[in-house]
Amino acid sequence: MNDLQRNPQPDWLTPDWPAPTAVRALSTLRTGGASVPPFASLNLGGHVGDDATAVEGNRRALLAAARLPAEPAWLEQVHGICVTDLDSPGPTGPSDAAVTRQPGRVCAILTADCLPVLLTGAAGDRVGASHAGWRGLAGGVIEATVSALGGPPEELLAWLGPAIGPRHFEVGAEVREEFLRRVGVGDSAADEAAFLPNARGRYMADLYALARGRLLRLGVERIYGGGECTYTDDARYFSHRREGRTGRQATLIWLEGPPHR
Repeated sequence: MNDLQRNPQPDWLTPDWPAPTAVRALSTLRTGGASVPPFASLNLGGHVGDDATAVEGNRRALLAAARLPAEPAWLEQVHGICVTDLDSPGPTGPSDAAVTRQPGRVCAILTADCLPVLLTGAAGDRVGASHAGWRGLAGGVIEATVSALGGPPEELLAWLGPAIGPRHFEVGAEVREEFLRRVGVGDSAADEAAFLPNARGRYMADLYALARGRLLRLGVERIYGGGECTYTDDARYFSHRREGRTGRQATLIWLEGPPHR
């Protein structure tokens, strides 16, 4: 299980994985912020209708409490597969993943049921984060992030952050068909097993199993996390499916150390 990191203000989880010493990561909880219901209280999403001053205050509080080296790179997430390279100059468009090889640059993913996936090289020289809801997973956001990181996938470690659990993520047949359509011949068994039919004629989907399947097919075998459920734990997590109008928690990863010149 993840270790709960308590702070006077923002609260977060520290991933339980054997990441290199230079790699830092955390996944915030919903507590310890200034936002009021339905965004109470550590809402970090600026696109959900919360008061902008409260969101900015929450982000500043997290920056200070977690001693982040810089403001996180908040992405315009659109449930796609585009990856932002934080080391590249110039403006960025909408994207659902970020990578960096430079110390001091913070990759950030916002979620409220979707799956945040963190990646790091075993040498501690590159990190990335993906926003993997079902559309992003089916479309290939994990594959795109692994490709953007470069190097052999076998050298990567992955951590699956808090997401909606398989007992509460009901989807239609079209979602299952989208996943099965995109996997190669002979690779569909794992994805089929991630969709259990229910009494309503629909399916209960396991985002964690679907993400593990994609990582394993890429050659990423060291996979950690995947034990939380944002839907059931309303004291610690925002959940769009449970609450509708709600806030967003953030999952961050960065490299510690002086920036490269």
